[in-house]
Amino acid sequence: MFQKTHIRLTLINSISFIVLISILLGTIYFYTQHQLYKEVNKSLIDSSAHIQQIDPGQDQRQEQGQGQGQGQGPEDGDSRLIHRERDPRNIILVWDKNNHLLTQNRESALFKDNEKLIRPKTEGKLTDITVENLSFRYIAFQVNDEILGKITIQTLRIVNSEKELLYRLLWIMGIGCGIGFICAVLAGYFLAGRALVPIQKAWQKQQQFVSDASHELRTPLAVIQAKTDLLFRSPSASIKDKIIDVSTISNESRRLSKLVTNLLILARSDSDQIEIHKQVFRLDQLLGDIIGQFEEIVTYQGKALFLDAPEQVNFMADKERIHQLIVILLDNAIKYTKEGGEITLSCHQSHSSIFLRVKDTGMGIAEKDIPKIFDRFYQSDKARTGSEGTGLGLSIGQWIIDKHHGKAKVSSSLGNGTMIEIIFPRIQKNKNVSKSQSD
Repeated sequence: MFQKTHIRLTLINSISFIVLISILLGTIYFYTQHQLYKEVNKSLIDSSAHIQQIDPGQDQRQEQGQGQGQGQGPEDGDSRLIHRERDPRNIILVWDKNNHLLTQNRESALFKDNEKLIRPKTEGKLTDITVENLSFRYIAFQVNDEILGKITIQTLRIVNSEKELLYRLLWIMGIGCGIGFICAVLAGYFLAGRALVPIQKAWQKQQQFVSDASHELRTPLAVIQAKTDLLFRSPSASIKDKIIDVSTISNESRRLSKLVTNLLILARSDSDQIEIHKQVFRLDQLLGDIIGQFEEIVTYQGKALFLDAPEQVNFMADKERIHQLIVILLDNAIKYTKEGGEITLSCHQSHSSIFLRVKDTGMGIAEKDIPKIFDRFYQSDKARTGSEGTGLGLSIGQWIIDKHHGKAKVSSSLGNGTMIEIIFPRIQKNKNVSKSQSD
């Protein structure tokens, strides 16, 4: 499944890179082309505008008179026309109404031999032509002369150097484009792999979650089913006779109900369906209320429960969820603390943070297990030997901590107890904040 997705993402990324590279190279090419021909186009347009201010027919008549009277040929007369041209790199050709070339200059042999190619096809528009491996760009316009009638003046310029430079640029860009395409595919493959990493991890966690949840659900269901079958075998027995079996079914039902509730909370938290309603309340007072609820149970088990809250601590948070977090932490501390041990709940504040601690003198946690205690369904071997559980409580606690932008620090070692410290920022962002009266 992930292999096909990897290929699809690679194709998408590669195509995106290739399109971007093509756009970049195309932009460079057309910008360079525009800059190269900008001066050529300006020179041709300016030349045509300049030449239109003179009478080329008069020059032709002067050429003919001077050629007959003074022995000058038409080339000299045509040279005077060219000298009136601003840019000496431009070539001026004059065509009669029958599209015959009138101008004679040192390039006349080239133009005479290729009249059909060189003859202007458009007027007032920059046009490119190629004659005997020479590239020209020209602009032409028509004027009316009293003697010669309608004539066409064509201004040309050789653009071989510009075309050669563009050809070399295109060749270099072609090589660069090929290399860029290869790099785009490699980069697309790499980025696709990086993008799939969190998806693969999430998928693996989901698979592990489903597997662990199925196992945890199967265990109490199997016990309930077995005990129910035993009851069916003795239909005449009273509840008193089967009190142990009934008690087991009741305990496993409660365990199953708690497990399903926790799974539902985690599922809804993953999809962000649980809203957090923050309000200001006294955290020290909440700790006192919780200790009052657990004190009798802890005393019955031969353990001691203490409160360390020397100051009033006002906390803006979801009171119900913070209560749930404290109960989870306190329940674990009680569960893994042996008879005669002590559990201490404490809270205090600094200028920017609020500190909540749960400390016990229980069996502790191995150093290698500390990073994993907030994982779903995770229980260390020592914990499993001490007490049964689903391993979901601390996962829910971690979600509550994250929702309040807190951080958890765990200090523990085997045989020396455990301390879990939660650090919350005093300023909690929430759109709907309500203040409750504190006693």
